[in-house]
Amino acid sequence: MAGAAHNKKLPIKGQYMGQWVCKSGGMRPVAGLVAMVALSGCLAPEAGDGNAVSRFLAKPATAGAAPQQDAQSTVISDLQARQSVLPQGSAYARVAQAVLAANSRSAEAELRAARLRAEAASKNWLPKIGPNISLSSLSEVVATIFVEQVLFDHGRLKAERRFAKADVEVAAVGLAEDSNARVETALDLYLDVQEGRARAALQQASLKDMRHFEWIMQERVKGGVSDPSDLSVLRQKLGEISSDLRSAEEQSRTAMAELNAMSAAPLDAVQGGGTVAVATTGARPLSMLRAEAERDRAVAQAQVDRAGLLPGLTASGTTGTQSSGPNVTLGGGELLGLGTGANLKAIAMERDAADRRVAQAEEDSNRVLRRLEARIEGLRRQSEEAARLSQQAKTNLDLFQRQYDAGQRQVMDVVGVYETYAQRRSLAIDHQYELSRARIELARHLGVLADGGDV
Repeated sequence: MAGAAHNKKLPIKGQYMGQWVCKSGGMRPVAGLVAMVALSGCLAPEAGDGNAVSRFLAKPATAGAAPQQDAQSTVISDLQARQSVLPQGSAYARVAQAVLAANSRSAEAELRAARLRAEAASKNWLPKIGPNISLSSLSEVVATIFVEQVLFDHGRLKAERRFAKADVEVAAVGLAEDSNARVETALDLYLDVQEGRARAALQQASLKDMRHFEWIMQERVKGGVSDPSDLSVLRQKLGEISSDLRSAEEQSRTAMAELNAMSAAPLDAVQGGGTVAVATTGARPLSMLRAEAERDRAVAQAQVDRAGLLPGLTASGTTGTQSSGPNVTLGGGELLGLGTGANLKAIAMERDAADRRVAQAEEDSNRVLRRLEARIEGLRRQSEEAARLSQQAKTNLDLFQRQYDAGQRQVMDVVGVYETYAQRRSLAIDHQYELSRARIELARHLGVLADGGDV
């Protein structure tokens, strides 16, 4: 009994939808088709329904096309309006341009696919038309055109359009995340190159100075003024400096090779750095945009699932060699069972669950922002302190050098102060590049390492 009611066909009589049925009982096929199309207005996209894909593709309006009443996606607008914080013409910007130009951008293919799905979904409210060819009992070919139009579906088709739009937004955020992550990886490699070069320069200077000390000590040992053990200690220090120099040079070569492998052109000649100024009060983190887009998609899917559990109304008819009168079918949906109510409640809870996921994403994002802000501020202070201590060590070294020239200090006293000075300079290099990496990480989290036009 339930199954019979589920698929019951209701004939249209009298003046009900008079374009379809004449009072004489006959049907004009052409008029029936026109009326079927007219009924599609019941499910046409409404303002704000989410059919924004045509805006993304920037297609010109065509005569007879469904009116585009939907506003552009705020997520897409947000992404496209973003400006890179990398100074134009800087080494950072040149690196970013080179690696983006060589990007295979698998996320871009996913975005194109999502846009095509959204474009297809934007037309799901139109009638479905198809051929129906069969062989009669008299061996005659019966060719008809079958037309079907959904009249009432509990918002299923509109929810499908909203889902497709949200799917495009999720894919667009994914592309932005992919582009920013790629730029961050490239800039980290570039900083490895620059840090390796800075350390190599420091070790080369230390090696030169320490060889000078070795020569002095060697002469003093020859003259019987100094102990040979001091000369042995100096030569051990020379070996350590040489090893550190080779490590720094290897670090720079390895990072440059990896960077060139992911860029469209060699970047060996790129020099220098720059300061990346990032304002946390500007762009919203990409993780937040993703969470909101995924929430909209989940809610739309829940609406589709809910509509799938409930019966709807569908109008159908045929025209051709053997036309049939139009029918309205009550059907679709699943057969009602004892668990249907629980399923509907579970679907209704999806919105709350999606909102909670957005709130959690916001909390996680804020934690990351505060951590990075605190880290940047700490590294900035440490970098300033390291620079100050390095300058003090240089002052002490100059003082000890003058005292040595005056015969008031031993060679090893000067060597010890020089080592302290070299360590301070090395520590300053550490803080300098760690600060740059932290700022780049913050820019990547906010999604401002790549221009929105690249998305």
